[in-house]
Amino acid sequence: MLQDDPETPPPQSALMQLAAAAAAACPAPSMAPQQTGSSRKRKAPGDGQGAGSSVLPGPVMAAVPVEGPRLPKRQRRPVARRSLVHYLNGRALGARGHAGLPGFESELRGYAVLRLPELLRERQLALGPLNKVFASQWLNARQVVCGTKCNTLFVVDIHSGRITRIPLMRDRVPGLARPQPTCGIHAVELNPSKTLLATGGENPNSLAVYQLPTMDPVCLGDCQGHRDWIFAIAWMSDTVAVSGSRDGTVALWRVDPDMFNGSIAWHKDAGLPVYAHIHPKDMEAIPKATTNPGNRKVRALAFSNKNQELGAVSLDGYFHLWKARNSLSRLLSLRLPYCRENVCLTYCDDLSLYAVGSQSHVSFLDVRQGQQNIPPLCSREGGTGVRSLSVHQHIVTVGTGHGSLLFYDIRAQKFLEERTSATLDSFPGPTGRKLKLTCGSGWVDQDDLLAHYIAGFEEFPNALYTHCYNWPEMKLFVGGGPLTAGLHGNYAGLWT
Repeated sequence: MLQDDPETPPPQSALMQLAAAAAAACPAPSMAPQQTGSSRKRKAPGDGQGAGSSVLPGPVMAAVPVEGPRLPKRQRRPVARRSLVHYLNGRALGARGHAGLPGFESELRGYAVLRLPELLRERQLALGPLNKVFASQWLNARQVVCGTKCNTLFVVDIHSGRITRIPLMRDRVPGLARPQPTCGIHAVELNPSKTLLATGGENPNSLAVYQLPTMDPVCLGDCQGHRDWIFAIAWMSDTVAVSGSRDGTVALWRVDPDMFNGSIAWHKDAGLPVYAHIHPKDMEAIPKATTNPGNRKVRALAFSNKNQELGAVSLDGYFHLWKARNSLSRLLSLRLPYCRENVCLTYCDDLSLYAVGSQSHVSFLDVRQGQQNIPPLCSREGGTGVRSLSVHQHIVTVGTGHGSLLFYDIRAQKFLEERTSATLDSFPGPTGRKLKLTCGSGWVDQDDLLAHYIAGFEEFPNALYTHCYNWPEMKLFVGGGPLTAGLHGNYAGLWT
């Protein structure tokens, strides 16, 4: 049984570096009280002047009796420390009664989005003989769930490196499902409340739903569903998910809350949990009139909660948009400007844009305008294509097929750049070179490596098929494996 671990404090080295850089860039004003005029303190009335008398400037006045006790002296208030460095230092030490400073949290997050990539450092994780990590999501502060090409669902502990394999759900009639040893698990998605996880089953055509944090099976969509591999999954709400398949269809599934709110039933003989078998509530096919019927494979999905719309990318070079409520209603289909290897899609809530990754570009689509108002970014990393995409605020993270991570600022319409080292006389500044994080070599099966080397291959880069951020703790998990189809291997790295 997997349990949530206590959250660990954010890495202070990165926080302090960000804090120092932010303070240098825009120093916080001091909130300490300032004195004007003479610094000499005014003397209090002495006892020798008579009880009830007071000394007032100006003309002499008659003594006025004072009734009641004398007021105590006003004590000086402590100097308020309201710099960003003091705030982070107090949080690091765990000061009790420590109150957050207004605006500092949001300012720090915004600054971190721009400055975090250049501070990230890699620590590779050993996954053994698993083959190519296709999908990943953070479960909590120290656990990441992953799906691989060898059809393995596992949870890795980033602190200890321990790997826990999760049993896959089987179809009600296993004999009807043909073995698919080379397909794998292409999608792993958590619902908004992080109480359910959707992925593929033992049969890659079926949708499997697990309960979190225990990873108990809830239900399997193996009835009247997809006829080919599931490539993409997106949650519309806590109980409604959508899957996209290689058969050119999109299916809407509804999970009954009674399936996971009640007690888990157990099989009397096998001692295994019993899960429900469900069928989709709605299915829609990629329209044949506007696409190539032979290549209508749904490769990626992205849901806009604000507009209640579902975007999909098909391998024939089209972007499709559905209104997604209790059913799917297609709104439009657009021909993409770059239509080779469109394999990833994400949605930017802040700018209301869809971003589509292709062989050498990332295209930005504003479906409200019906056109591409933002120029595409070009990522010519050895012609290996864009393999994974994510967006946070206005920064797009690009995982390439050549083992590198790139970072693009949508507002500035340029890649983030490397910065010079700080000196006593100058602050860090841009160098004009594109910021690129290069991942390690990972693990490769030596027998396969020798066979491909003999065949004439000289370079075996790791394609970064998946990456996911843990922003509260400023961590980035990256997974992938050899880009060459017949080469067995994997890569997993934690960037902190």
